Amino acid sequence: MDHNYLIAEAARLFKILGNSLRIHILIYLRQNGESAVGDLVTHLKASQPVVSKQLGILSKAEFVQKRRDGNFIYYSINDPDIIEIIDAMTEHIEHIKKQ
Repeated sequence: MDHNYLIAEAARLFKILGNSLRIHILIYLRQNGESAVGDLVTHLKASQPVVSKQLGILSKAEFVQKRRDGNFIYYSINDPDIIEIIDAMTEHIEHIKKQ
C-alpha cells in the first residue's frame, strides 16, 4: 500500500481522536457496552445535539456502530483497535508525566 496514503489516513484518524469528547464517548462505550444516546448525554453532561454530532463523526469513521430500536439509537464500539490506540496514548502520557 502507498506510504503517503497510510500517513494521510493516520493523520485523519488522529484528527478524529483530537477531540476530547469523542475520546470520552469511546471510553464510556468500552466500559459500559452498547449505550443509548440519552445515557451518553447524561454521563457526559453535554447536550444531545453535541453528543449526536460527535457520534456521527465516530460512526462515519467506523469507530462506532449504531443500532436503532424503535425511537432509540444505541451505539457500541465497532473498531476495538481504536481503543488500543487511546490506551497506548494515555499510557505514554502517564509515562512522560512520571519522568
